[in-house]
Amino acid sequence: MKAMCLEKKNFIWQDVPDPVRHGRFDVKIAVKACALNRADLMQRQGIYAPPEGWPLWPGLECAGIVLEAPPNGRFRPGDRVCALLGGGGYAQEVVVPEGMVMPMPKGFEFAEAAGVPEVYATAYLNLKLVGEIKKGETFFINGGEGGLGIAAIQLAKHIFGAKVVAQVASDANGAFCREVGADVTVNRFTDDLVSVLAANPPNVAIDPVGGPLMGKCIATMPYRGRWISLASMAGPETVLDVNLLWRKNLRVIGSTLRSRTPEEKAEILAGLVRDVWPAFEARRFAPFIHKVLPIAEVAEAHAILERGENRGKVVLAL
Repeated sequence: MKAMCLEKKNFIWQDVPDPVRHGRFDVKIAVKACALNRADLMQRQGIYAPPEGWPLWPGLECAGIVLEAPPNGRFRPGDRVCALLGGGGYAQEVVVPEGMVMPMPKGFEFAEAAGVPEVYATAYLNLKLVGEIKKGETFFINGGEGGLGIAAIQLAKHIFGAKVVAQVASDANGAFCREVGADVTVNRFTDDLVSVLAANPPNVAIDPVGGPLMGKCIATMPYRGRWISLASMAGPETVLDVNLLWRKNLRVIGSTLRSRTPEEKAEILAGLVRDVWPAFEARRFAPFIHKVLPIAEVAEAHAILERGENRGKVVLAL
């Protein structure tokens, strides 16, 4: 088969050995579409290696058709599925633990389904399992217009019944996020985020941005607030009055999906299918696909994310 490999940060579509089912990697999928994530950009830069046992080329989520599966398992050859991966999605085929495979939501196309596993599992994990969000609480997402941001807004609003505050990069993106479900939006370049959060104190926050402003934002949280840090795109340093942690009983939590065990991921995905698939299939909401490109144009797909142009997911078609 062929895969989109990396050589000195350049992509090369080249022959690699066909994947073979082995051990817990027991479902083989013909990939029809795979979606991009910012972790792919980090892997291309050499700072985000795939977990042990996964292919070296990027790709954290895909959709396709089952080629081979355990005889007594949940899937059969020919089933249309989407899957969460530790890596290797930029390829014609992939082998995956069965627990990391989900049926495609009814009515979804491959490109749409490819945009589900990573961002919706990350949003679900951090809203429900880590953040323990409750109906009527206020939720803040830092970066509402991206794939994760849109998934987090949709789940927080339509599944968990929260008020949603989203920081965005433009007024146009703010209007877009309000259409998705945000109640309040903040322009990172023209608005005062700390003042907006002080007026709308978040019980739960998902923050892939970090940076100098993070400490002041945490200070706006109410008693028992939960600030969940996923990355530090604005920088790794901030100043935080740690007295607030015990005075308000706050929690500052670091969280990643990729480093979790296959068993943990299987539990997360089972909950996602149980709680979110009915809303997908009823078309209460769906992934927002910014653009679909052929896999040969992977460099341009990465450039779209690097330039911050995307609202929602960028997908590669095979």
